[in-house]
Amino acid sequence: MRPARRGRAAAREEAYRPLWVEEPARRRRLPDPVRTSAVRAGLIIAVTLLQAMVAFLCTMAGSWLAFPMVLSSVASTVVATWGAVDVWVTRQVWNQRHGVVSTPSSTARALRAERRKARRHARVTERAQERIRRQGGSAGQLSHP
Repeated sequence: MRPARRGRAAAREEAYRPLWVEEPARRRRLPDPVRTSAVRAGLIIAVTLLQAMVAFLCTMAGSWLAFPMVLSSVASTVVATWGAVDVWVTRQVWNQRHGVVSTPSSTARALRAERRKARRHARVTERAQERIRRQGGSAGQLSHP
């Protein structure tokens, strides 16, 4: 590559700025089952609003389609209400099964650290006992013969 071309390529790279900068999300992402039911409820509610609008316009126009559209809008409203309740129930069930995401108090944090330390100590002693067993150590033997 010639020096002039290198200079232009370097200038282009220096002038490059991304269009946007990724920022961390402010809130945690919804769990998959909750997000799925929320999307389902959103679609059902959108269709319900569309049906209600068509029913209203058909009624204003005096179309024969007005009555069936009003009936389907009423049914869709029931289904949309079920969808919204489904999101709420799914979220409650997920929170009960997986625990609510919260900031633990200092007491809870200390208890967890204590339990972790006890488990770590138990693992270390178990490994040491296993190592002694593998080496053929017997009770009371302080060193190898």
